[in-house]
Parts: sequence; C-alpha cells; structure tokens
Amino acid sequence: MLERLTLPDTHAISIILKDHDTVKALFDRFEAARTATQRDKIIEEALTELKIHAIIEEEIFYPAIRRKVGKDIMNEADEEHHVARVLIAELDATGRQNDHRDAKFKVLSENVRHHIKEEENEVIPKAKALDIDFEALGSELLERKEELKENGIPSDSEHAMVAKAKGRRDTPAAAARKSGTKSDHGRRAH
Repeated sequence: MLERLTLPDTHAISIILKDHDTVKALFDRFEAARTATQRDKIIEEALTELKIHAIIEEEIFYPAIRRKVGKDIMNEADEEHHVARVLIAELDATGRQNDHRDAKFKVLSENVRHHIKEEENEVIPKAKALDIDFEALGSELLERKEELKENGIPSDSEHAMVAKAKGRRDTPAAAARKSGTKSDHGRRAH
C-alpha cells in the first residue's frame, strides 16, 4: 500500500498499518524459529502487540469509522477480533505445558493475517475516504498505546471465559487425553 510510504507516522492509518507489519513480522519470525524458547518469546511479544492493537482499534479507530465504513464489514471485524482474543486468552492461560501451543499460535497467525488482509483491502480504503482528522485520531491511538504499555493491558471477557473453563476442552485432542479415552471414530469392528 502506498500509505506506508506517504503518510506521516502520526496518521491513524499509518499507525494501524505499522502495527499490522509488526505482527506479520513476528509471525514470520515464529515460523523461522528453531527452539521452543525462541518460539515462546515471539509468542509473548506477539500476544502483547495484538492485545494493544485490538484495544486501540476497538476503543478509538473502529468507532470513528464504523458508521461510514458499514455495519457488515465492521461487524465481521469485531467477530474476527473476538476469535483472536479467545485464542490469545487460551495461549495466555496454558503456557508451554500445552502441546498444542505452537499449533494454536499458527492458527492465530492465520486468522490475524486474514483479518489484516480484509482490513487493508476493505476497511482502510473506505476509511481513508472519510472526512476525519486522521492526525488527531492518530494522536489518540498513540496516547492509548503508551498508556497500555505503562499501566498494563486490562483483562477482557474472552480471558474471563477461558479462565472460567479452566482449560477444559481446550481442544478435542486435549479433552480426549485428559479423559484417558481413545476415540474409535472411523473404526469398524471386524
């Protein structure tokens, strides 16, 4: 996108695009990582970036553009954020002891990449046509990001939901292992 080259760093769309580039680079680094320690460090960094990005979009950017961009597109973006937050909450709750951690992060990566693609191809082109002071909006985004980095990221409903489940049924395979049963699905007695 040309915006990456022409917009000032304090422009709201430039901030959103820079965040996208940051998490995509983390996803790429994860794929190239050789050790569990390297992958864990990248996961933690990516989760923090994603949480902060989701908050600034949901609190500031999305409300500023929602009405003009369109309910359907924005509702889909909201739901994509929800799915990402559930995966983030599960990754936060389990740590390395979950043998699905890397797989779960890969699924998060795929979902977020899809969300970024839609946001950059559908939401941002419509948003940039709006009569909005994107510099002022950018200042709000940067101020909120700094506040979150300094004061911490508040918990969300997805983290509360995952905490309440206490890891039960995290994945079908994990649930089967925990119960000590093996599935006979697809097997026939001869």
